Amino acid sequence: MTHQVYHSAFVPHDIKAPIRGAPIGPLAGLTAVVKDMYAIAGERMGCGNPDWLAAHEPAMHNCPPVQKIIDAGATITGKTICDEFFYSITGINAHYGMPINLRAPGRVPGGSSSGSAAACGAGLCDFALGSDTGGSVRIPASFNGLYGLRPTHQRIAHAGVADMAPSFDVPGWFAATPGVFRRVGAVLLNEQRVTAKIGRVVVLEDAFEQAEEPVATLLRTLVEFMSDDLPPIVHSCIAPDGFDPWREAFRIIQAYETWQTFGDFVTKVQPKIGPGIRERMAFAATVTHAQADASRLVHADAREHIRQIAAPGTILVLPTAPSIAPLAETPAADLEEFRTRVMRLTCTAGLSGLPQMTVPAGTVNGCPIGLSFIGWAGGDEALLDLACTLARHCGAAA
Repeated sequence: MTHQVYHSAFVPHDIKAPIRGAPIGPLAGLTAVVKDMYAIAGERMGCGNPDWLAAHEPAMHNCPPVQKIIDAGATITGKTICDEFFYSITGINAHYGMPINLRAPGRVPGGSSSGSAAACGAGLCDFALGSDTGGSVRIPASFNGLYGLRPTHQRIAHAGVADMAPSFDVPGWFAATPGVFRRVGAVLLNEQRVTAKIGRVVVLEDAFEQAEEPVATLLRTLVEFMSDDLPPIVHSCIAPDGFDPWREAFRIIQAYETWQTFGDFVTKVQPKIGPGIRERMAFAATVTHAQADASRLVHADAREHIRQIAAPGTILVLPTAPSIAPLAETPAADLEEFRTRVMRLTCTAGLSGLPQMTVPAGTVNGCPIGLSFIGWAGGDEALLDLACTLARHCGAAA
């Protein structure tokens, strides 16, 4: 089977015309693109797979996040490509092609919110809606030189946004500038805000050890530059037994829940699924309820441990990704090893349900890389304010 390769960030079943936002509002005059997993009235949702698209009817209503940004004045200009069933962090879709990462040509855009990040990084919109389960906003934001937020779990209404693994799924967004980034948060986040002044910054040394040396060096230097705008910084470790027990628990729960979400469809329809995702979906089918329950015990302990450290007023600092974006032609086995390294860094926020923001930190070998801040539960707005405070340090080439 041959595939037409689309170099666009947009799906072939894109919206027919822009969906105009309200004439006045906090997002008036801004344009947005939306990952192909959000219900848009009159449009079909593809979840990255043509067989899924063909099997589902157009949505009757806009999902809450889409309705909120329209009511706030934003105009939606397109629906964007994502990884199949959101089960990858590379952004390579076997059916629709790989959206071009203009910030790092020849390299993957990151996934699963690949099209949203690529469009935003290319200046095709002011902000973009994506989602994050195991890193699907944070990683493409890092690779495309963007601001990105994985919000506190359940701070954004999720009805009408496709599930993957609900224990971890959150809608999220990208922006190229901190002001727009913060304005979108004021529209999308619910009322469960927990206000506290940032009084403590913890640099996670065990997380920095996961990053390649040039990335870690750049990010450490940036943290030093930022220190004038931050409270006193302390250095510590977060994972008492290393990240792999957490990463494995996350992997098992994610696989189990993903099969609960998509398993019936995969079994009955037997859709064509691209490489990488095909193997992960086959693994997901084998995960037992008992295995998931055992991993949920690890999850509960990790969540309590992390939340005790990231109490209101404390933020944690870590690399967003372990490296710059891999080359598009990287062999599958190497991409799988890269995925494992990514999940060591992304599992902390995923298991704890805490908000994680990535900011553009500069470049390594001409390719963007992000620096992340994990906040307390409900502390999303403090992170968005921090993005504006720290903006003078961000985005410069190293």
